[in-house]
Amino acid sequence: MTGRRKGEIVDDIAGLRRLLAQHRTLAVVGLSQHWYRPSYFAAKYMLDHGYAVIPVNPGYAEALGQKAYPSLDAIPGPVDIVDVFRKPGEMPAIANEAVAKGAKVLWMQLGLRNDEAARVATDAGLDVVMDRCVKIEHARILGGLNWCGVNTGVISSRRPA
Repeated sequence: MTGRRKGEIVDDIAGLRRLLAQHRTLAVVGLSQHWYRPSYFAAKYMLDHGYAVIPVNPGYAEALGQKAYPSLDAIPGPVDIVDVFRKPGEMPAIANEAVAKGAKVLWMQLGLRNDEAARVATDAGLDVVMDRCVKIEHARILGGLNWCGVNTGVISSRRPA
């Protein structure tokens, strides 16, 4: 790992804000075409909020009007965030693909946590988010809660620093 910093597990508001503000291209692994699936809802929200969304699902030619790819390595351009909606057991292999792709962040959605995948990613310099929804965190931290709403359980009149 010469010349590359070690990545970190990001689980604080400042860190999540930094990731969401700096990285604008998401490859959504496991994105569904079905509007009622969480992957569709999260990806549509991010697309509607100015992020480039690249569907990764071998079963589709396109999703949300975007060309879909069968794997991360099939995507022709760079990817900032690999946002994953797959089973925890699939995460180490996806982490290796994210590293090979040159991604900056491995984001495991709600319910997903895999310490081996996190180690693979952080050792290669990627930041890692586990068990958090990219849509909920964007809305909560960068101000989109009015878009279909989310009850965060936090009431405050103070703006984040």
